[in-house]
Order: sequence, then C-alpha cells, then structure tokens
Amino acid sequence: MRTPTGHPRQVLIFDADDTLWENNVLFERVIEDWLDWLDHPTLDRTEIRAILNDIEAANAITHGYGSKMFLRSLGEALERLHARPATAAELRHIEQLAVALVENRVELVPGVVETLTTLGARHDLMLLTKGDTEEQQRKIDASALAHHFSSVHIVPEKGVDAYLNLTRTHGLVPETTWMIGNSPKSDILPARGAGLGAVFIPNAHTWVLEQSELDPNDSRVLTLTAFPQLLEHF
Repeated sequence: MRTPTGHPRQVLIFDADDTLWENNVLFERVIEDWLDWLDHPTLDRTEIRAILNDIEAANAITHGYGSKMFLRSLGEALERLHARPATAAELRHIEQLAVALVENRVELVPGVVETLTTLGARHDLMLLTKGDTEEQQRKIDASALAHHFSSVHIVPEKGVDAYLNLTRTHGLVPETTWMIGNSPKSDILPARGAGLGAVFIPNAHTWVLEQSELDPNDSRVLTLTAFPQLLEHF
C-alpha cells in the first residue's frame, strides 16, 4: 500500500522529550537560575556545569531520568561545591526553582500537531520515551497527543534491546520502520543497532549526555532541521 507521497505505508516511532515537546530547555532554565543563586566564590559557571554533568551522569545510572534525579543532582552538586550537607532551606529553594519541571508543563514543538495528524493518515505511529513512568505519563497526558499513536511505551532506558523488544512484540519489519528523535545516544544509534531506519531532528537544547557522533555515511539515517519536514519524506 502506498501513501499520497508515493511511499509505502511504514511504522514511525516517535521520541517524546525534545522531539514532540521541549524538555531540556526547561532544565537549562532551572540550571541558569541555580547558578545565579549559587554564586560560587571561586569556580566559574563552566566549571560548575562540568561537576553537575558528572553527578547527573552517575545518578542517571542508579536513579534513572527525570526531575527527581535532576533535583537530587542539584542538591548533591551544592553539597560538593560547599563541602557540607545542604540545608532544608536550600533544598526547598532548589525545589522552588524547578517548579515548572515538577508540574510537568509541556511546550509542544512547532508543527507537531498538524504533522502527526497528517502522518497518522498515511502511516502507523507509535511513541517510545524513556524516564520515570509516572512523570513521562503526566507529560504525555498534558500534551494531548496520545491519540495519535497506536501504542505508547515508557522504558527506563532506550538501548538496542528496547528497540529489539519493541520490534518483536509488535512484529515490526525493520526495513519499513523508522525511529524519529533528537538524541543520537537514545534515538538514532540504538535504533540503527536494531536494524531500524532513523530520522534525526536536532534540538538546540538537547542534553549534553544525549549527544554522540553519527556516521555521516549511513544512508538509513535521515537528518531534518524541523519536525514538519517529515511530511516531505513520509
């Protein structure tokens, strides 16, 4: 079966954070406010960010992703920088800085609704996101996008195994299945490792821990500059 664009009907799997809606930019705003408040006497912002990145990388392994891990990391970074335990007042202040994260406010990427609506008439759409299950579900609910997808999957990590499991569970054909996302580490490379095609839509605010090098010669990786451009290819 071919779509109006002339392409065969395919399965399109979408990432959520920083693909369908802005996510990391909210964290970045909190970090900037945190740095202003911290006002460290000897280290500059770049040095402090490096410390925070290391703490977040370690916490992601043991505590997963999302605002809870992030708040934990800010508290631990404060303790390391001040060489003392954080006070209750300091922890409350950090929570106040991050209220937008805790409330799971969603800012959709421009063109997402219209693009998903059109693609849904042409192809089979699925959603695959990682992180804390309850937190991710709240964001999905707040986005009002769930009805576009035949199935929604929230996993703790998006490695090759996650894509292989999804492929087996739903009987997907790798040659006609594409993963669409902004993260080389979680969306593009593991999808390709599972034999799927991948569409890379960079987001200027993608988390540094989600960055990785892509093979410029991989013909099964399509790079776009904006979400609505999907309509030109699918």
